[in-house]
Amino acid sequence: MIDLTINTDLARTILTGFIKTEITRAGFSRAVVGLSGGLDSAVSCYLAAEALGPENVLALRMPYKTSSQDSLEHAQMVIDALGVRSLTIPITEMVEPYLERFAEAGPVRRGNVMARARMIILYDQSETFGGLVVGTGNKTEILLGYTTLYGDSACALNPLGDLYKTQLRQLAHALGLPEAILQKPPTADLWKDQTDEGELGFTYAEVDKVLYLLVDQRFTPEACVEAGFSEAFVRQVVERVRRNHFKRILPPIAKLSNRTVGYDFLYLRDWGT
Repeated sequence: MIDLTINTDLARTILTGFIKTEITRAGFSRAVVGLSGGLDSAVSCYLAAEALGPENVLALRMPYKTSSQDSLEHAQMVIDALGVRSLTIPITEMVEPYLERFAEAGPVRRGNVMARARMIILYDQSETFGGLVVGTGNKTEILLGYTTLYGDSACALNPLGDLYKTQLRQLAHALGLPEAILQKPPTADLWKDQTDEGELGFTYAEVDKVLYLLVDQRFTPEACVEAGFSEAFVRQVVERVRRNHFKRILPPIAKLSNRTVGYDFLYLRDWGT
């Protein structure tokens, strides 16, 4: 039996402690969160507010002209519930001149441009607000590469990256997120009627089980098939994880010396951290 149940109280304690420790370790006391109105960003915002105090959290709504009104309203629900600071900065005027130049751009390309425009805003506002950008990506998205490199994946720290979407949903219930957010289909809201599961071609509930076996339990693909999953599905998941590995690491550095960043020089062991 595959059990993805988590102890939500323990997870909450660990993650709020992680946020506070990592931000203060870097000499900061504030956080910036891109608040889309979806489950993941709402959970990050709730955790950051609990860890640092709502007055030390800036939630940014960054709608595009095709963004759902529900997304704006659901983000506002989180802002109102927590009492965090907030700004709404539309990205339409930022991205339209570029996209108009490339009218042939499809929805994925357009969505990537929007995600990277939001990254620009997040990091600019982090400078103004004096806080670090807190990430919103979950373990399922990270493993599958369902993220925009230097877009929604860009952050200074990520409290959600070791929680599968199924587990994140459990934590969201425990945190008391608004029911409208808990019940909505997962979506990046990058184009009309877009949903995560529609774009991926499978549900989070399905893929989380396979990923759990492959990653956490170290099952081979063959063992996953023996556990009852179709061979085609398992191979699809394995291939996505394999070919998107480059999104999960810093850019590789060609090694020339005995002390190369990312290989031999990994952390400031004796430098007071």
